[in-house]
Amino acid sequence: MKNEIILAFNEVLEEKGLPKEVIYHALESAMVSAYRKSVNASSAQQVVAKIDLDKGDFRIFAEKEVVQSVQDDRTEVLLEVAREYDANANLGDMVLVESTPENFGRVAAQTARQVIQQKIREAERQMQLDYYAKQIGEIISGVVQATGSNGLTIGLEMKAEGTMPRKEMISFERFRIHDRVRALVAEVKDSPRGPQIILSRTHRDFLRRLLENEVPEIFHGIVEIRSIAREPGQRAKVAVSATQQGIDPVGACVGQRGVRIQAIVRELHDEKIDVIEWNKDPRIYIAKALSPARVNGVYLNETNHEAKTALVVVPEDQLSLAIGRDGQNARLAARLTGWRIDIKSLSEAVSDWLFALKNEDKYAEKAQQFKDEIAKAEEIMARKTEGRILNMDDYDRLAKFVDLMERGLYAERQEIIAAREKAVQEALQTIPKAAFNISLSAEILPQAILTILTDSGIQNLGDLALEYKTNPDSILGLPGIGPKALEKIDDVVKDIARFIPAEPEPVEETAEVPEEAAVEKTELEMATEEKLDGVTKPEEETVEAEAETGQVKDKELSFEEMFKLESQKISGKPFEEEEEPDEDSDKEDKKKKKRKYHEIEYDPDRDMTLVKKKHKRGDGDWGMDDES
Repeated sequence: MKNEIILAFNEVLEEKGLPKEVIYHALESAMVSAYRKSVNASSAQQVVAKIDLDKGDFRIFAEKEVVQSVQDDRTEVLLEVAREYDANANLGDMVLVESTPENFGRVAAQTARQVIQQKIREAERQMQLDYYAKQIGEIISGVVQATGSNGLTIGLEMKAEGTMPRKEMISFERFRIHDRVRALVAEVKDSPRGPQIILSRTHRDFLRRLLENEVPEIFHGIVEIRSIAREPGQRAKVAVSATQQGIDPVGACVGQRGVRIQAIVRELHDEKIDVIEWNKDPRIYIAKALSPARVNGVYLNETNHEAKTALVVVPEDQLSLAIGRDGQNARLAARLTGWRIDIKSLSEAVSDWLFALKNEDKYAEKAQQFKDEIAKAEEIMARKTEGRILNMDDYDRLAKFVDLMERGLYAERQEIIAAREKAVQEALQTIPKAAFNISLSAEILPQAILTILTDSGIQNLGDLALEYKTNPDSILGLPGIGPKALEKIDDVVKDIARFIPAEPEPVEETAEVPEEAAVEKTELEMATEEKLDGVTKPEEETVEAEAETGQVKDKELSFEEMFKLESQKISGKPFEEEEEPDEDSDKEDKKKKKRKYHEIEYDPDRDMTLVKKKHKRGDGDWGMDDES
C-alpha cells in the first residue's frame, strides 16, 4: 500500500506537471476529508494529516479533549494517552493525538479521489491563469478545436483553451478543425470554469508583433514603430523611424525585394501594408501618411482645442487616390498621425480662397495687398472653366497662390496661439498655486455644476479659475451650464482666496548672545591662552605692540630690533590681521589683543624677501619666500 501511494504520487507529478507542494497539499486535504467522512467528525474539530513520502506512510491527528473516562473516542482521549503526544497535557486540555482508523488506506483511496482531482484542477487553472496573464500582448500558436457562429475554440499549451470571437477574426478568414492559428493574447479573465483567454487577429498589436518577429532591426531597437493604423483584412499603415543614423527604416521593414513585408502580408491574408517614415514635422508626416498620393501642401490649424486640423491640398488627379476607397486612405492617415485631415483639390482650394477674398470683410486688407496675385489666379481659373488646357506653369502659379494665402493665415493663427498663451500666463499669475491642489467639492459649488465640470475635465479649483479667466465661453458652452451657474462660478473665482486654507507663518527663532557674555567669553579665552603659554611674551612682541601704538619706551634699541620695526612699517600691513586698539584702553588691554605675528626679512645672499610667521612661544617659525 505504501509503494502504491508513492507510485501514484509520482505519476500525478509527471502527468500534470504541477509543483510537488501542490500535490502534497492536495493529498493532505484529501486525507483530512476522508477521515471526516469515515468517522463522521465535526467540521469544527481540528484534523491534520501528515504524510511521509519517503516511506509512503501517513497518519491522521485529531484534536481531542483530555478526560478521565472516554465516552466518545472521536472527541475525547485519556490523560495517559494524551501525555504521549504532549507531556504538559492536563485534564480539560485540547491535544492533537493520532487517530488513524484501521483499514484507512483503502477507505481514503476511495473517498479522497474526488477531492484530489478537484485540488489538481484548481492548481492547473491557477497555473494556466498565471502563465497566460504574462502572455498578454504576445503572439501564441494553437490548434482549432471547434468552430461556430460565435467564433473559434483553440487548444493551447498547458491544456488550456482560448476563444477567438468573430469580431476578433479577419472578416473573410475561414478556419477548419485542426488548422494551426497564430493570434495575439488580447485579454485573460478568471472564471469559475477556468481562465478565459481571448485571442485576436484584428488587434493592431498583432501587426506590431509580426513586424518584430520578421524584422530583426525592430526586435533589437534599431528601428522603432511609432504608430500603427489598421483596418483588418484590407489595409494598414505603419510609421517607423530609425534610432541610429545611416539606417533606412522603411527599407529594413520591407526587406530585399519585399521579402519581409510579404511574409506578414501572407499571414494577414493579403492585407495591404503601407510602411512610411515618421517625421517630427507634422506637415511632412501627414504628407507621407497620405501616400501613395502626391501632395501640393499641408497647412496646420492648431487653434481648435478639441482637435488639431490639417488642410491638405492635392492635384486634381490625386484627389481620389488621397481619399481612397470609401475614404479609407484619409481615415487611416488621420488615425496614424492623430490629426483631423481635410483634403481639397488645388482648383477647389483656389476657388474657396477667391470667393472668401471677394465676399468676406475680414479678408479685405489681404485682398488689397495681393490684388495682382488674385487677378492672375482668377484669369487662370476662368480659362479652366472655359475648358481650355492649362500648362504646368499655370498649375504652379495656382499652387503658389494657395500657399501664399494659407501661410498668411497660418501666421495669423500663430499670433492667436501666442496671445492665448500670454493670457494663460497672465491668468496663472493671479491664481494662487495652492488652488491647483484643491479638488472641487460641494462646499465650493452645487453638486449639479460639479458633475458637469468634472465630466468636462475640470477637476480642481485652479483649473476652473484658469479656464474661466482665459476662455469663459467654453464653460458657458457646456451642456447644463447657464447664466445662473456661470454667476456662481464667477463668485467662486473672484473670491478664490477664501477656499484656500491659510498657511501658518514660520516662527523665526533667533538666539542672541548678550554683549557682556561675549566680552566675558573673549576675556576668558584670552586668560586661558595666557595660562597655556606658561611664559611671559617675548620682549620683541612687546616692542612690536608699543611700536604700533606709537608708544615706544625711551630705551636703547639694538640694530636688529630697529630693522624689524622699519620692515613692519613698510610692508607688514598685508600680512597682519590685528585689531585696532581703542583709544581709551590702557597698555595691558592692548597687549592682550589677539594678533598674528609676521616677520619680513631681506636675504641679501638669495636676493629675496622672506616672510616668517612667529609663534607665541618662540619655539619655531615657518616662512614663505617671496621675490623682492
